Amino acid sequence: MINNNKEKIEKRRKPLLEHWQVIAILLAVYDIIAVNFSYIFALWLRFDCRFLSIPEYYLHAWVQFVPIYTVFCLIVFLLLRLYNSIWRFASFSELLRVLLSSAITAVFHVVMITVLFRRMPIFYYVVGAFIQFILVIGIRFSYRFLLMLRDRNPHNGKRADRVMIIGAGRAGQQLLRDLRRADNATHKVVCIIDDNPNKWSRYVDGVPIVGGRDDILYSAARYNVDKIFVAVPSATPEQLKGILEICKESGCEIKNIPGMYQFVERDITISALKDVAVEDLLGRDPIQVNMDEIFTHITGKVILVTGGGGSIGSELCRQIAAHSPKQLIVLDIYENNAHAIQLELEDKYPNLNLKVLIGSVRDSRKLNDLFSKYKPEIVYHAAAHKHVPLMESSPCEAIKNNTVGTYKTAYAALMNGCKKFVLISTDKAVNPVNIMGASKRLCEMIIQSFAQKVKEGKTGELPDVHLHPDGDEFPASTLTEPPTTEFVAVRFGNVLGSNGSVIPRFKEQIARGGPVTVTHPEIIRYFMTIPEAVSLVLQAGTYAKGGEIFVLDMGTPVKIDTLARNLIKLSGLRPGADIKIEYTGLRPGEKLYEEKLMSEEGLTTTANKLIHIGKPIPIETDRFIEQIQQLMLAAYEEREDICDLVAEVVTTYHPAEK
Repeated sequence: MINNNKEKIEKRRKPLLEHWQVIAILLAVYDIIAVNFSYIFALWLRFDCRFLSIPEYYLHAWVQFVPIYTVFCLIVFLLLRLYNSIWRFASFSELLRVLLSSAITAVFHVVMITVLFRRMPIFYYVVGAFIQFILVIGIRFSYRFLLMLRDRNPHNGKRADRVMIIGAGRAGQQLLRDLRRADNATHKVVCIIDDNPNKWSRYVDGVPIVGGRDDILYSAARYNVDKIFVAVPSATPEQLKGILEICKESGCEIKNIPGMYQFVERDITISALKDVAVEDLLGRDPIQVNMDEIFTHITGKVILVTGGGGSIGSELCRQIAAHSPKQLIVLDIYENNAHAIQLELEDKYPNLNLKVLIGSVRDSRKLNDLFSKYKPEIVYHAAAHKHVPLMESSPCEAIKNNTVGTYKTAYAALMNGCKKFVLISTDKAVNPVNIMGASKRLCEMIIQSFAQKVKEGKTGELPDVHLHPDGDEFPASTLTEPPTTEFVAVRFGNVLGSNGSVIPRFKEQIARGGPVTVTHPEIIRYFMTIPEAVSLVLQAGTYAKGGEIFVLDMGTPVKIDTLARNLIKLSGLRPGADIKIEYTGLRPGEKLYEEKLMSEEGLTTTANKLIHIGKPIPIETDRFIEQIQQLMLAAYEEREDICDLVAEVVTTYHPAEK
């Protein structure tokens, strides 16, 4: 009974006609008057604007033809959807349809009134058709014109942001149009910049093109610009960097449109604008890899990614999933990260054979069960503790998770016939001054030792690791052939936007109004984007023969202080004035600069010029394995002198004074 009453109430509330249908009916009434008035008005003009001078036979012919012509016009207008368009967004498409309808009805009028009734004056035919077109198009586009006038002069009591658009091409014009269409006039485009001198001093929809990039700062001040929208999707990274370097000095908020491939697929709108990222200021082309090599290497393989929920691990999973593996296994100790990457991959790759497992690389029993059950052929070992200051205060955890975890995972891979093991290392492993870097250098040495034992056919000499409470020892290998696993490491620096990196931290501080904290004004780091780093890791894996340390070319190092200042400027703020920068001093274990190679190492190149192979430093494998066992025991005993013990093994490790 209640539901029936609700339905009755809803029926009462619902209007008989929607608003657009009412507008369409009114427009049809207007058209009936307009199409007929056009020709009688033309006849009146033909006879010197004197109605009594019009011959009666012309008037009689017009009156008789009115019903026929009215019905025909309405049918044509309906078929060409002149009553279905949203005229506030009218564009070239609507103009063409009005032109076509006018041409069809004009031809019909000439032929039918002449055949059915009588021949009319040529002036009547030509001028009548022209007046009809003006009246039909005028009422429709006048609505849009009035809205444009309103948007140029908002009366909502709130000052619209004054916008400069860079780029007077198709993208800039589409963006300008979308800004004009916006319901709430929050942006007002006041000037346009374009490097083409042929466009200077001309206008786009009433907005002046005031000059090239050299005029950006002058024009921003002259027109009191609040925001700059960069609409040059075809610009190369180097060209974009040049533009942004100028824009960031203007004190305006800066936004950029997507790249060319997105521009081709859809129109540019306000929603497509994005904040300018620091990587846009790196000014280099995206790193390219040989996708065919990676595809051949990965397709049809069972692949394990440890630490698969982290910044690097999750991107590894994304790129591997895109190359049709036989099965992708994700192992992570942190369930939230694992769950997030699981949902993402299941949504994007519904046919992917995906297995997500929660577990630690320090758990021997878990690792053995995993490897014996799923038999992964390639392992990307990204699981690690990476935060330098935290590891300085918990050095034993760095050894247990990074070093012991790598040993156990590598041992499980070896004993279960894995074909390739790729360790994700870091430039902090080079001449380390912190325990995190030293623990990763130990990981590299473990990989080298395993690779050496495989080449010598002495893998049986590698001791198992079964330290309480992380699991029992592995059972004896069931392999019928000697293990042939290829062990390699890939070393690179910082990645933009990774968890815990400086960029997200700086953005949070800027959003809070500052201050932005930088440890030292001269500290520098190598940077690349996460997808770039991971694609190079995947290609480096295709070059592996066993024992190599691949070094990725990170380009030119960047000052962290410069990154912080650029982020502040890109937010439309002034470093030191709007947002303060504070220098907090180097943290324990932190270097002013990172290195990619130790002095003893040398580089050889690969087919990809951005991937190099560091010449391994010779180590006494048997002695090193014994030292690793001692370090493992010391870490689980929570020895306070663990850093001193590590320094005895990693001779390039020089702990910073605490």
